Amino acid sequence: MGRLDGKVALITGAGGGMGRVAVEMFAAEGAKVAAMDVLGCEEVVEAAQAAGGEATSLVADVTDPAAVDAAVAATVEAFGRLDVLYNNAGVSLPDDDGVTTTPDATWETTMAVNVTGMWHCCRAGVPAMLEGGGGSIINVASFVAHLGAATPQLAYTTSKGAVLAMTREMAVIHARDGIRVNALCPGPVLTPLLAKYMADEEKRQRRLVHIPMGRFGTAAEMVQGALFLASDESSFMTGQSLLIDGGITAAYTTPEGPPHAAVPPVDDPIPATE
Repeated sequence: MGRLDGKVALITGAGGGMGRVAVEMFAAEGAKVAAMDVLGCEEVVEAAQAAGGEATSLVADVTDPAAVDAAVAATVEAFGRLDVLYNNAGVSLPDDDGVTTTPDATWETTMAVNVTGMWHCCRAGVPAMLEGGGGSIINVASFVAHLGAATPQLAYTTSKGAVLAMTREMAVIHARDGIRVNALCPGPVLTPLLAKYMADEEKRQRRLVHIPMGRFGTAAEMVQGALFLASDESSFMTGQSLLIDGGITAAYTTPEGPPHAAVPPVDDPIPATE
């Protein structure tokens, strides 16, 4: 029996990175998955189906409210309901920098996707969940919503702080409607979103030194947290920020010595160099 048997999940940003992993893992745990991305995600859906899962691909830009409404309607039409909304879509642009150097266009695009786009998805998804008797909304924030860094990405960090505030407010509003709303806050993961900050070994080590566990996380480790939030295992949890960060937000200084040689608990299909 899968942890998500009988549930219907809509996953945004499903075409790559953690979204791709989420589609495969959610489907493997028994969910019927609507995989949504701005360019669609047929290849991801085919992989999930080949593994015995049930999934469909949707094309929608989270910044387009009409497209988001249509995607939620298509999910309900295909699978009959909506139980899980996994708001994974997000951007981190290469010229996102400090307070005096981040371009206006970068700030505006980051907010449009990471904050307003997430709101569009929630606005469309909540009525479908209410009709079905409840559900779980998972908003992807980041560990940077909890701390600052001198390797600045001001627009991204600000947007993820906004995600936490939106999550808390929505959780309280809908606490008695059967809808739980939580934020997933991944630590550094070597997905394509982070890879651009690891162009050379010096940049890589500058970040790695702050992680007590001594390594970057894997996408599959983050999605395991989303699985917990999507499942009934987290039935008394709402308005929370689930940090999966290797201890980075708990650290003042980090341990000396090499990282523990333990293999991560789940295989990760995203190459570290992607």
